[in-house]
Amino acid sequence: MTTDGVGTVGNGTAAPVGAVDGRTRQSDERAASPVVGKAMEAAIVVLYVGLVTAVLYGGVVPQYQAAAGAEVAERTLADAATDVEGAIPPEVTAAEASHEVDLPATIDGHAYRVIVDDDSLVLEHPSPAIDARIALVLPDRVVSVEGSWESGERAVVRVRTTEEGLEVRLE
Repeated sequence: MTTDGVGTVGNGTAAPVGAVDGRTRQSDERAASPVVGKAMEAAIVVLYVGLVTAVLYGGVVPQYQAAAGAEVAERTLADAATDVEGAIPPEVTAAEASHEVDLPATIDGHAYRVIVDDDSLVLEHPSPAIDARIALVLPDRVVSVEGSWESGERAVVRVRTTEEGLEVRLE
């Protein structure tokens, strides 16, 4: 290369410094390569994040939510059964008692019901994987258990004495 800014090209002819095959490179042509490289890097990152999100929300997260919802349903029923069994007063000639039961407003983001079926509490949920059942352990003097609770509403157990024995009502 000479001091006047002229060099030689592969065939030995003189050309300005920065020339390739006799053409001069424009400054905007040299900057295209880094911009394209950065755009490809950004596209790969976006693609990776999208793929990971799709995999998680397509399989892993829903399975975890269903399992966690089923666990919450079982715990809710166990606590409710304990409250129902605990609301029954000791042996007395006449009794009337009520006990408020604390239930979560939703399970897995959905409303649910707790009903009585054959001396068992049953949690009915829109997702069949979250349905649950637990047997009540009640004394022989309890003659009937009936009623239901809706999630998000006040849940009360009422026990009253009748001629036949104790009646338990979910309200």
